[in-house]
Amino acid sequence: WPDLVVAVNLSAVQFRHPSLGEEVRQALAESGLAPQGLDLELTESILLQGEEGVLGLVAEWKAQGIQLSIDDFGTGYSSLAYLKRFKVDKIKIDRSFVANLLTDEGDRAIVQAMIQIARVLNFKTLAEGVEDAGLADRLRLMGCDLAQGHLYARPLPATDLERWMTESPAPLAPAPGPGLAPGPGPGPTPTPGLCP
Repeated sequence: WPDLVVAVNLSAVQFRHPSLGEEVRQALAESGLAPQGLDLELTESILLQGEEGVLGLVAEWKAQGIQLSIDDFGTGYSSLAYLKRFKVDKIKIDRSFVANLLTDEGDRAIVQAMIQIARVLNFKTLAEGVEDAGLADRLRLMGCDLAQGHLYARPLPATDLERWMTESPAPLAPAPGPGLAPGPGPGPTPTPGLCP
């Protein structure tokens, strides 16, 4: 697991805290985690605030090498303008679009459009809520880069993470061509779910 990345959700409330930037720097220093190993997940509502403080903090994190993701993409106040304005690394496609992908033509079209937009803007895509191999296969064929969900791991406490990582095979290297390789089992590269 040489490329392990720790993802942390940030709420709009946390984002308004004036010392958030310093708290992130301090957490990195205390944990020994390289900035490239941290993925801060921001909601669309945070990015849409568009305040100079938000812009400055996002730019500071990017300059440090911290990864940034837009969580639950498509469920908030979606604005394609902020995708160009904020140089995020990844969009997380909300499970509400993924769950019925195999049976709902509308969801399939929306997910495909999200993947296409992300690819053009050089963002990765992560599908949330992947529960079975058929869904993972379809997402891979659509060009989705990453997935998380019960197919790969149930949410687990941090104390069980090390055992899970020891017992699970490491993700495979990306496959050539559109859509990246499967991790353990079929589908896009997995990201295990964690709960405190």
